[in-house]
Amino acid sequence: MRRHPPAAPESYTSEVMPANGAGPFRPGTGRLPPYLAGRDAEQSLFRQCLETLRQGKSAAAEVIVHGPRGNGKTALLRWVESEAEAGDGLDTCWLTGSQVTEPAGLARRLELGSFFRRTQPESVSTGRFGVSLRDEGDPLLVAEALEKRARTRPLLLLLDEAHTLEPSVAQWLLNAAQAAGSRAPFLLALAGTPDLRARLSEAGASFWNRSAKLRLGLLDESAAAAAVSRPLEAEGIALAPEARERIVRESHGFPFFTQLWGRAVWGAIGRSPEIVRTVTAAVVDEAAAEFEAEKDDYYLDRFRELHRQGLLSAAREVAASFRTETRIALVSLEEVVARGLPSDGPSPTEAAESLEHLGFVWQTKGAPFWEPGIPSLMDYILEYAPPPSGD
Repeated sequence: MRRHPPAAPESYTSEVMPANGAGPFRPGTGRLPPYLAGRDAEQSLFRQCLETLRQGKSAAAEVIVHGPRGNGKTALLRWVESEAEAGDGLDTCWLTGSQVTEPAGLARRLELGSFFRRTQPESVSTGRFGVSLRDEGDPLLVAEALEKRARTRPLLLLLDEAHTLEPSVAQWLLNAAQAAGSRAPFLLALAGTPDLRARLSEAGASFWNRSAKLRLGLLDESAAAAAVSRPLEAEGIALAPEARERIVRESHGFPFFTQLWGRAVWGAIGRSPEIVRTVTAAVVDEAAAEFEAEKDDYYLDRFRELHRQGLLSAAREVAASFRTETRIALVSLEEVVARGLPSDGPSPTEAAESLEHLGFVWQTKGAPFWEPGIPSLMDYILEYAPPPSGD
């Protein structure tokens, strides 16, 4: 095993830089990676929002983070949480969509910490207007709980997996957040898959448009390299140019794959009989088998999802279209999908929406086109998915 101890800079936490030999990379865990690469603009926006909260004001708008799985939405929220908790004066609350189902339960969760709130009858409200009987299904319970907590300390509410919210639940939650933010220092930040826009539009047509939107997609080459090289450099290990080039090329800019490469390289370093100071092409060759196995396992999960939903042939048609096109017009996707659907299958509209939810495709920024969620997944589907019957 490697004998030189880590010398992590201040931006690296003990949680992600363990001393037990496990290494800094944590693909797929939802934890903050050792270095959050390629998200400078997003981090800058959140820093401005946190500074506004620390001044006792509400942020100008809610923040929506959206993109296909594996692009670091949860990691970005974890970074925001750590930034908020690193400074003084801010309160944070982390929720997932599955934890938000009805007003009374969410109100109780938000009000934890007060003896009076814990011991009072659940049907009693202690809002700004005094103690009163309240129906547990009244969404005003949440608005009052949010406002009360934010008046104690400026509140940051982080809601991950927001695409799982039922439209009716999202509607009263978003209304409650807007009401609380108009009266107390409060910020709501949501993260979800590409179909989050449609989900939120069902809850309230104006919410999407009035929010700040952060679109998380693939990393550029520089950021993909930094995601692996910066944590290694913090350990005193350099990444040779030829090694960097291969990692960048084969990660396809997909943040999850950069973390897979990092973990595989770390394992190869640990197996080396010599102390490794530079990751060379030979070290990457040693790590490649582990990376490829993990990547194929990830692709297999996506393949199985498509199979369970009867979408494999439709996905194959989409993948074939992307062989000659870098993007597909919004109005054309359903036509492409329809070519791969059986007569008794889902409608083209439903199938296209499911492909978006799975992150197989997603819309380009500010234009009516679709692009691949992970370009390299298209080749995997073309290789293994059966063509439509009759081909």
